[in-house]
Amino acid sequence: MKITPIALALLAASSANAASPAKPTAQTIYLGGDIVTVNDAAPTAQALAIRDGRILALGSEADILTLRDGETRVVNLQGKTLIPGFIDAHGHVFNTGIQALSANLLAPPDGAVNSIAALQQSLRNWVAKPQNKAHGIILGFGYDDSQLKEGRHPTRQELDAVSQDLPVLIIHQSGHLATLNSKALAGFGPESKDPEGGKIRREADGKTPNGVLEETAFFGTLMSMFANLNDRENEAIFKAGMTLYASFGYTTAQEGRASTSAVKTMYQLAQKAKLPLDVAAYPDIQIARDVIAPPYYSSSYMNGFRVAGAKLNLDGSPQGKTAWLTQPYFVPPAGQKADYKGYPSMSDEQAASYIELAQRNGWQLLTHVNGDAAIDQLIKGIEASEKQLGKPDRGFVAIHAQTARKDQVASFQRLGIFPSFFPMHTFYWGDWHSDSVLGKERAQHISPTGWARELGMIFTSHHDSPVALPDAMRVYYATVNRISRTGRLIGPDQRVSALDGLKAQTLWAATQYKEEHDKGSLEVGKLADLVVLSANPLKVKPETLADIRIEETIKEGVSIYQRDGQTAQESTACTDSARCSAVATTAMVAAGLLHHQPH
Repeated sequence: MKITPIALALLAASSANAASPAKPTAQTIYLGGDIVTVNDAAPTAQALAIRDGRILALGSEADILTLRDGETRVVNLQGKTLIPGFIDAHGHVFNTGIQALSANLLAPPDGAVNSIAALQQSLRNWVAKPQNKAHGIILGFGYDDSQLKEGRHPTRQELDAVSQDLPVLIIHQSGHLATLNSKALAGFGPESKDPEGGKIRREADGKTPNGVLEETAFFGTLMSMFANLNDRENEAIFKAGMTLYASFGYTTAQEGRASTSAVKTMYQLAQKAKLPLDVAAYPDIQIARDVIAPPYYSSSYMNGFRVAGAKLNLDGSPQGKTAWLTQPYFVPPAGQKADYKGYPSMSDEQAASYIELAQRNGWQLLTHVNGDAAIDQLIKGIEASEKQLGKPDRGFVAIHAQTARKDQVASFQRLGIFPSFFPMHTFYWGDWHSDSVLGKERAQHISPTGWARELGMIFTSHHDSPVALPDAMRVYYATVNRISRTGRLIGPDQRVSALDGLKAQTLWAATQYKEEHDKGSLEVGKLADLVVLSANPLKVKPETLADIRIEETIKEGVSIYQRDGQTAQESTACTDSARCSAVATTAMVAAGLLHHQPH
């Protein structure tokens, strides 16, 4: 006798509670469109039933409709496609709120800033709004020197032209650099020394800061700016980030380098009411170990929040030319010699000590490694830890691993390191990597998903928002196609199938989190975390994947975003054309954010 999905559901229900009705009823049924399960054993279904936030059954329309009663809501997909909810393999949902509340300095297609003049005008437009003018600071996010027609960072003098009275701070799209005007640079002068793991860029005299701060020099400034935000302001930032994520189809989000204050904000908000989506936080292992402990640290979500492990940072960004490489940059940054290879965030000994600390405590450790020298440092540290403590079970995740060599991918497999790659770079910075950062040959193999699949490994793909918008379909498009903004193909041998690209943001991402028993595919008993798409990504031409729209995001059976603006939860989700500005306007008005200066 063939056991159908419905039969399995009925057996599970009856064994769980002998007093239950013989035939459980569905609260919601979806039918009338493609249902892509991401479950190889049963890849598609005609209908799906939900009860109590979990998937009750999948199967034919006729079978599933036998589970309805007078209270069941039947949703006709009208030819649209239902897939598992997207899972954020690496991003910064809290910091994404800061992006949503700042002046949009992104280049096309996500913004309109492609010159320093356009950047200046965007900042002026932002500060001219009444709710922004009184904040005491002009804050912008997302400028990219590689996309500005001048091909360089703005100077402090060019930001002075926006305002000499207010501090101006604009964050580079990489999230690893920023440019400040003279007012904001008040704490820096010719005698200021570069901090460990960071640099203060100088003018031609070699002494006077030119406005650009790299890595730890920038992070310290940003932390001081936000250190005194109150609970209401921090909650507004977090809500804006979650809202933006939901509008792109995410049902699980990550804060991938959380501060102590961010963890406490997220935890406190979850104590008040269940969060609209699940949020897993990974506090910075150097400065926020105090919150990698109960009640924050947990293997299960508490009202949608948990601290899931720790984050370690070993280098910078390749597009910002601060990542640590074994071979020199193709074109070194201004002021650097031809043999410039970037630099580490810490010594080998320090890195190894943090890796051992994480494994000894059983923390899953996400480690930021962009350059292959940083990847070597991670591998050495894990080898040393393994000798003492044995091999952990998915305890180590290599975040970005953009310049991983083929031998390093093999080491990932040997050591059980889970790679979370960043193929979105092929779209946003593929040309920049080829022409300036790495040169054409090395650029072909950034985020080498193809090498991982050759070895039979699974991987995840991410957006690292706010480095880029948390656009799941753009991640998907880049992972499958690897085509740059100008149409250049970056590493054809590293492309993967549309199904693998989908798994990298659903089932394999759940596996990275060790949550595959609950998430990542549409199977009986799993959470009803779903996304409705305008088209089936497995049926369209791969080059059109980024054009597929997120129609609805559903978390545990509850709609948390709809493209037409009608949601089951109070939301300010951005529209397709102006996601960030819509969130920013609402959240700024609600919170009166950023009444603080950086020095």
